[in-house]
Amino acid sequence: MSLRAVTRAVRDALGALPPAARSAPPLVACSGGPDSVALAAATRAVRADVCAAVVDHGLQEGSAAQAAATVELLAGLGVPAVVHPVRVDGPGGIEAAARRARYGALEAARPHPESPVLLGHTLDDQAETVLLGLGRGSGGRSLAGMRAWHAPWLRPLLRVRRTETVAACAELGIEPWCDPHNTDPRFTRVRLRAEVLPLLEDVLAGGVAEALARTAEQLREDTDVLDALAADLLGAAHTGEGLDCAVLAAAPPALRRRAVRAWLADRAVTGLTAEHLGAADRLVTGKRDGSGVALPGGCELHRAHGRLDVLPIGWPAGVPTTPTPTEGRQRVRR
Repeated sequence: MSLRAVTRAVRDALGALPPAARSAPPLVACSGGPDSVALAAATRAVRADVCAAVVDHGLQEGSAAQAAATVELLAGLGVPAVVHPVRVDGPGGIEAAARRARYGALEAARPHPESPVLLGHTLDDQAETVLLGLGRGSGGRSLAGMRAWHAPWLRPLLRVRRTETVAACAELGIEPWCDPHNTDPRFTRVRLRAEVLPLLEDVLAGGVAEALARTAEQLREDTDVLDALAADLLGAAHTGEGLDCAVLAAAPPALRRRAVRAWLADRAVTGLTAEHLGAADRLVTGKRDGSGVALPGGCELHRAHGRLDVLPIGWPAGVPTTPTPTEGRQRVRR
C-alpha cells in the first residue's frame, strides 16, 4: 500500500509538469536511502525512460563503494544510474558546500535540457525546513519551505511521510542504506528530526509535521502573490539607469524590500540578510543622495540622483564601470 501511495504521488507530480518537462526523460537523484530509493522505484513504475544520478560527495570512508552499490540496487529496479563524484568545498560550511556540489552535478546530469530532476524530500523534510526557517528568523519566504516544482527540481513526495517511503522499500524487499550523517547530532537538521519534532508532537498531541507542511503551502501561495506585485513595482521603478527611489518609497515596505531583493538577485548579489535589506530600505526612504550600503560579494548599493545602482566598493559614483561597443557604457552587474 505504501509503494502505491508513493507511486500515485509521483504520477500526479509528473502529470502536473509543463508540457516540455513532462515529455522529457526524468532524472531521479538517488542516495541509496529509503526516500530516494522509493522515489526511483515509483518513477520507474510510471515512466520507462527514467534514469538516476548517484552523487558521491566523498565525505565518508567507503563512499565510492556505497555509490556503486546504489547503482547496482537501482539496476535491479530497472533504473539505469551513473555515479557523479563531486568536490565539496567553498563557503558556508560543509552542509551548504555539499548542497551546492550536489545540485550542480544533478543539473549537469540531466539527459535532456528540459528533464525534471526528481528529489526525494518528504513531508517530514518540509516540516524540518519550516522549523529551521522559523528558528533563524528568515522571514516568510523561508517559512514557505520547498516548492514541489521549481524547474528543474521536482519534489513529488512533499505530502508523503517518511514512514511511507521506508514501508515502500520493505514492500520491495529492499534494505536501503542509512547515511550516518542522517543521525549525526552535529547537524542542526538531525537534532530537529530526532529531538525537537518528537517533543513538539508529544506536547501538541500529534499532527505537528502535517501542520508545518500546511503552513508552508499556505505561505507559498501568499509569497507568489507578493512576488507578482513586487515584479510590477520593479517594472515601474526601473529607469534603465537603476531604480527610482521615489517610486519604491511610495510602495508598502514589504513590496519594496521584495522588489529590491529580486533586483539585486538579478545582479548575482546573494547572501543577503535581514540587516542588508533593512539598510537598503532605509537608503530608499531616507532621501540622502551620495550614500550607500555594503553588500555581500564586494559591492555596494549606492544612491545618487534619486536612483539606486550597484557598484563595486570604492568605485566613484557616476563613473560607468563597463564599456560596451554597442550599448555605450553601463553599470557593472555583479
